[in-house]
Amino acid sequence: MKRLLAIDTAQTTCAAAVLLQDGTQVQLVRRSQMIGRGHAEMLLAMIAEVMAEAGCDFADLDRIAVTNGPGSFTGLRVGLSVARGFALVKNTPVVGVSTLDAIAMEQGSRSAGHPLLVALSARENEVYTARYRLDGTLQDPAHVALVDDLAGSLTEDWRLAGSAAPAIAAAAGLGPEHVLSASAEVDIGTIARLGLAAPADAPAPVPLYLRPADAKPQTRGRIERI
Repeated sequence: MKRLLAIDTAQTTCAAAVLLQDGTQVQLVRRSQMIGRGHAEMLLAMIAEVMAEAGCDFADLDRIAVTNGPGSFTGLRVGLSVARGFALVKNTPVVGVSTLDAIAMEQGSRSAGHPLLVALSARENEVYTARYRLDGTLQDPAHVALVDDLAGSLTEDWRLAGSAAPAIAAAAGLGPEHVLSASAEVDIGTIARLGLAAPADAPAPVPLYLRPADAKPQTRGRIERI
């Protein structure tokens, strides 16, 4: 039996799940709540609940999957820190799951026969985005782009998903039928399944920030150390 712990703190949802796979039988024990902020205060309790309900000890885990962005700076740090902490203590492999990949997976059946653009709102006219081929594979790496630039590159064949999808569709002159989803949130079950499918030699997850933090450390009045 395979046992995986999934963690998602990338957006406004705090979620944890244990996926148990025995042959073709899959069981998912999950907790999820949209909280906005405060992931650090809620995540550990959620993990304890799903682990207890699944009857699973941390020593039993084969893998930990955690969302690594794009998303909230604070949220990503919380999830990745917790995943790395458990992995360090129990020597459990950790894999990162992109929020963009998860949205693409969830919308894959609805975009059948069409390439898919997934885009999440960033700031001002910027979005985090990635494109996916007809078979669902990643066409280009996740990056930051401007809404108008993306809109100018789209044709009628494209389908869009993510929180920035309506704005991009409007700028491109595409109708609402081209927007499959306008949400930045993903199901924790999707994170678990993508984590389970990740290759065994997947690199350790790092936060996919894509752009610098808005908050800058204060330097006025500080003495520079050299």
